[in-house]
Amino acid sequence: MAKREIYVHFMVFVFSVVIVSASDQEGGVNSEEEADRISALPGQPKVTFDQFSGYVTVSELGERALFYWLTEAVHDPLSKPLVIWLNGGPGCSSIAYGASEEIGPFRINKTGSSLYLNKFSWNANANLLFLEAPAGVGFSYTNRSSDLFSTGDQRTAKDSLEFIKRWMERFPRYKRREVYLTGESYAGHYVPQLARKIMAHNRIAKPNINLKGIMVGNAVTDNYYDNLGTVTYWWSHAMISDRTYKKLLSTCDFRQQKNSDNCESLYSYAMDQEFGNIDQYNIYALPCNRSGGSRSSRQHMHLPHRPRPIIRQYSGYDPCTEKYAEIYYNRPDVQKALHANKTRIPYNWTACSETLNRNWNDTAISVLPIYKEMIAAGLRIWVFSGDVDSVVPVTATRYSLAQLNLPTKIPWYPWYVKKQVGGWTEVYTGLTFATVRGAGHEVPLFKPREALQLFNSFLSGKPLPKS
Repeated sequence: MAKREIYVHFMVFVFSVVIVSASDQEGGVNSEEEADRISALPGQPKVTFDQFSGYVTVSELGERALFYWLTEAVHDPLSKPLVIWLNGGPGCSSIAYGASEEIGPFRINKTGSSLYLNKFSWNANANLLFLEAPAGVGFSYTNRSSDLFSTGDQRTAKDSLEFIKRWMERFPRYKRREVYLTGESYAGHYVPQLARKIMAHNRIAKPNINLKGIMVGNAVTDNYYDNLGTVTYWWSHAMISDRTYKKLLSTCDFRQQKNSDNCESLYSYAMDQEFGNIDQYNIYALPCNRSGGSRSSRQHMHLPHRPRPIIRQYSGYDPCTEKYAEIYYNRPDVQKALHANKTRIPYNWTACSETLNRNWNDTAISVLPIYKEMIAAGLRIWVFSGDVDSVVPVTATRYSLAQLNLPTKIPWYPWYVKKQVGGWTEVYTGLTFATVRGAGHEVPLFKPREALQLFNSFLSGKPLPKS
């Protein structure tokens, strides 16, 4: 072969490599991505956006793998940020809650046979990555059963960072994308702790993860102030008597991880004798009719700042949405379409893992020190509260955030959606706080239009509308 001919073939090869590389970086789909592509979910309406789901191994020995579901933005996904969503528990599934009844593009019908569109989905303006963490939650798995009894905040943050790094290797076109971390409830720990891990990673490694900000709702933040704010909410909303409230304040040491027997008895009396049959996640919502015999997987979940398990009734416009998710995601055809349950777990998929929840190994007493680090780093930080949640109520969040002593930039004012008050907000130096009027623990479930406005304002970095 002549030298000129060899040179031509070589240049064609180089040019092809460059095109493939550019395709990977600027929007093309590589082979690893393609293996995770969802062609369509059973019963799914037609959509114009791409979806991917699957597993990313996060441990050196390969025994732990986290499950994800990516729903790309409806329009121009290459120009949109990556928003990672985490649900709390600890032990609850981001697929069951965030994706299926809160911010995702689909809702599940009552029989678990099909999906319909959520017109207030957050993928209108962002690429949504739902992450199930830690291993043992939802479809995420571990091959080492001892992990289910030794997981806590530290391993969850470590594995979640490892997930993001390896996921971006699989999806290189997201490497330089703006990243925002979001979530609710016990993700009030997950999100700041993961942000801290990312900031530490960025100080020593290249390429950096382009973390721009965080947003958390009804978030577990500080044990003492969460507990104090919770019992204050109960009393201020007439859920408990003056007598019980005063006894709780005088008997319980809210700074302790484990309460005294007398304190436990007071909590039991309040919940069993004074609350009545209400949904603690939305004190004004009707509970689900459980005549079908199904019990909520959150019925006996325990939050580390709470002294005893919460009796979960069900919540939402349709209070039985959790039940529909457990029907749908246990279908073999759905699991196949999602590339899920590849290890063939011998038990039903559940929205929450009681085993993980009851055996949570370590929990931070407070994440307020991390807030100070994030503010110093210049991250955009928004915290919001549905104001009819009694589990992590608005009073708890306000007490906790007050400890940061942040200067006020824009004083308290009502914000609006369609000429109606959506809630109230105050903008501080380094942080925005907002309430969502009439929303329970899962804000986007109860107030989807208001939640979307909240999200859009957060992404734009602009204060919530005053009219």
